Amino acid sequence: MKSPVSDLAPSDGEEGSDRTPLLQRAPRAETAPVCCSARYNLAFLSFFGFFVLYSLRVNLSVALVDMVDSNTTAKDNRTSYECAEHSAPIKVLHNQTGKKYRWDAETQGWILGSFFYGYIITQIPGGYVASRSGGKLLLGFGIFATAVFTLFTPLAADFGVGALVALRALEGLGEGVTYPAMHAMWSSWAPPLERSKLLSISYAGAQLGTVVSLPLSGVICYYMNWTYVFYFFGIVGIIWFILWICLVSDTPETHKTITPYEKEYILSSLKNQLSSQKSVPWIPMLKSLPLWAIVVAHFSYNWTFYTLLTLLPTYMKEVLRFNIQENGFLSAVPYLGCWLCMILSGQAADNLRARWNFSTLWVRRVFSLIGMIGPAIFLVAAGFIGCDYSLAVAFLTISTTLGGFCSSGFSINHLDIAPSYAGILLGITNTFATIPGMIGPIIARSLTPENTIGEWQTVFCIAAAINVFGAIFFTLFAKGEVQNWAISDHQGHRN
Repeated sequence: MKSPVSDLAPSDGEEGSDRTPLLQRAPRAETAPVCCSARYNLAFLSFFGFFVLYSLRVNLSVALVDMVDSNTTAKDNRTSYECAEHSAPIKVLHNQTGKKYRWDAETQGWILGSFFYGYIITQIPGGYVASRSGGKLLLGFGIFATAVFTLFTPLAADFGVGALVALRALEGLGEGVTYPAMHAMWSSWAPPLERSKLLSISYAGAQLGTVVSLPLSGVICYYMNWTYVFYFFGIVGIIWFILWICLVSDTPETHKTITPYEKEYILSSLKNQLSSQKSVPWIPMLKSLPLWAIVVAHFSYNWTFYTLLTLLPTYMKEVLRFNIQENGFLSAVPYLGCWLCMILSGQAADNLRARWNFSTLWVRRVFSLIGMIGPAIFLVAAGFIGCDYSLAVAFLTISTTLGGFCSSGFSINHLDIAPSYAGILLGITNTFATIPGMIGPIIARSLTPENTIGEWQTVFCIAAAINVFGAIFFTLFAKGEVQNWAISDHQGHRN
């Protein structure tokens, strides 16, 4: 197949083009087979890693509904009666053996948000360590620590709110290193024209983890009790950790079973994209407008994502009035759509680049616009259709599904502009993008004291406006080429 690079105009390094002259001269080997390849094995193992990661993160959103005493003051835990009771007749009695806690709405907001106070701390350090020492052990032990802490959640809840908040913050510390570590690994493993495919497969595990853990947590709460939610997912995390340590390597050079042909294909495709600088160019990096374009897009997207991730079960129960068994399934439906969209959009993005010669910048911009403005439209629509349960679930599903396009948009743009520092860049952008997880649920709770549809309309409109702003900012200032400061001998290649 003819390389799409050969037909492109020379890059000016900053304006318009998305490939530098340095990259145009780099030789490109024929694509190595996909089946049983080491790079796709890594993608699928990391897929299950992020599956576990998000299962550990979101299970509390469902379990918390069953942990809270329904007789807690009506002022703070109030079900809206604007919508009629929707739950189907219950044929099997709801297991009520789990201990109940008298936590008001504000306390619940702090419990849900506490995770992010640990998560935000380890983003940049995680990216830096991964870029120096490799991401395998960092990611593995990050998920392992989170799994172990999850096992102690019922005990922490018995000790009190402070202990539970502290434990969730510790879980955040463990999970905070995972995305930067994975990005750092992909900088050594993902050929440029396979990045969208490989990374979309890898990170789609997060969405499937949400899809499975939300309804499964609801079922466990309903038929057993909420404590088993944390025991089950904690054990699954430990099992994954053992597989990860045994089967994964940091780089193609250190992989024990990779074929020589695949190793050569990966290394030759990345030739001249990686930097040999020993020091990180922090000042040029932080002055880079394309980096800040990703920061703004990541922050904006996560505002909607985290608001729904943490509060959708509550919205389903207190506004649309589904019971906990239905709640888990319906809260998961939007993320099933997002998972499918991530997988398909990753394939589409790389095909557009490799077969149709669309520039990397064009693909990143268009996919980000679809993945941010589309969700904004349907999120607002979901707030204005009243108690139409079917439309509410449909619009929320479409909104979250379209967000999957961002996995091939701004989400992997770090690898386009600075492959050698992708882990650090993701640490920087995810630091800012974690802020919505910390304050979004608290603001949403404060805006919905009565849980009326009108109050939730405000929450959805704010999220949509932030999404649109992020999409526009990224479109205006994003780049698709390796930046000069990210190449070791960049002084010699500056135009």
